[in-house]
Amino acid sequence: MKFYFPDSQDLVSPTYDFEHDEYLPTRVRQRDDRYAHEVLDSSPYHGFLVSKAIVDGSVSGSGKYTSSQRARLYRMGARRFFRLPDEIATLGDNGAFNYVAEEVPPVTVDDTLDFYEECGFDAGVSVDHIIFGYDGTAGLDNADPAWIRRRELTLELAADFRRRVEERGSRIEPVGAAQGWSPASYADSVARLQEFGYTRVALGGMVPLRTKDVLSCLHEIDKVRHPSTELHLLGLTRVDAMDEFSQLGVTSFDSTSPFRQAFMDDRNNFHTPNGAHVALRVPQVDGNPTLRRAILAGTVSQQDAIAAERRALRALRALDGSRFGIDDALDALGHYETVMGAKKSYLPAYEQTLVAAPWAACRCSLCREHGIEIAIFRGTERNKRRGFHNLTVLASKVSALTDRSSSPTYV
Repeated sequence: MKFYFPDSQDLVSPTYDFEHDEYLPTRVRQRDDRYAHEVLDSSPYHGFLVSKAIVDGSVSGSGKYTSSQRARLYRMGARRFFRLPDEIATLGDNGAFNYVAEEVPPVTVDDTLDFYEECGFDAGVSVDHIIFGYDGTAGLDNADPAWIRRRELTLELAADFRRRVEERGSRIEPVGAAQGWSPASYADSVARLQEFGYTRVALGGMVPLRTKDVLSCLHEIDKVRHPSTELHLLGLTRVDAMDEFSQLGVTSFDSTSPFRQAFMDDRNNFHTPNGAHVALRVPQVDGNPTLRRAILAGTVSQQDAIAAERRALRALRALDGSRFGIDDALDALGHYETVMGAKKSYLPAYEQTLVAAPWAACRCSLCREHGIEIAIFRGTERNKRRGFHNLTVLASKVSALTDRSSSPTYV
């Protein structure tokens, strides 16, 4: 089982000053900042997925690359641009989620293949159109007409993509995109993609599905899947079911969920082999938009907020594992919540985090280097490092589930 991490320009600065929350004045982001595979002892992923929509933009936005970054990626190629070691595979994707509201994809097969070839990816997914809907009992012809049109269009584009790869003599490994709304429709999509000559298929639109529905689809697909056909799950992470997924032909998946939970989830911020902990929220008085608005509105005293912020950071950095230290940190965190006028208190969850001290037990290089700073919910540098840590936990779980002793083990 191989895990691909989708690119979203997520880097951290190795010279960031945590004490003063400052960058070096000479820092150049793309040149100096580092990806997860550069700051960890070993890469937490086997592959890197890059979406055309992220790089080139789409009808829904301009993407996350500046014009100079985009030009550099095209000029250097993905492997050099991302500074990837040879063992990390690259996969291109057209970014169908970004144009899901359109009647037809606003990108052509040739546009997409141009992107894959110019960036030098190892493999690329055919152009598809996402179906957001599921009806396990629906057949091929008695489903929502919009679903039927999208599936047929996805298959037509896949056939064209495969044909263009061959006509160009492209080195890109073609990956056929399969869409569906039921086990039967997904299985039929895979069967037809195999007829087109695909030996690698990416299953899309499954993110909202329950695990049992995903398994139902995989079991139905397995009835038509050739032994040599490999399946990739687009955007789907279900670690508890991954072992069964692998028995049904799934050899790879991609997801940003563990990374994004570090700073977007209300509770599961700091992952461990046995669960997750709440990160310790100490927002920057000068850098947090919500807090800044409250100060400008006069509902929060800037002087009091700065004093409470500094006290909370001092108490956390002074932790020595003693009950006195934990109580002092909890008191400081609670005081900062009061000063900020927080709508909810995380103190009971903070106590569990502080008692467990998961950063002290973790062997990943980021936890070893930064300690409790990784557990503080505060600004992009800490939050993304915690996200990178979460990727190491996922890597270890996948390694254990699939019994791949060569995969990186961190915890």
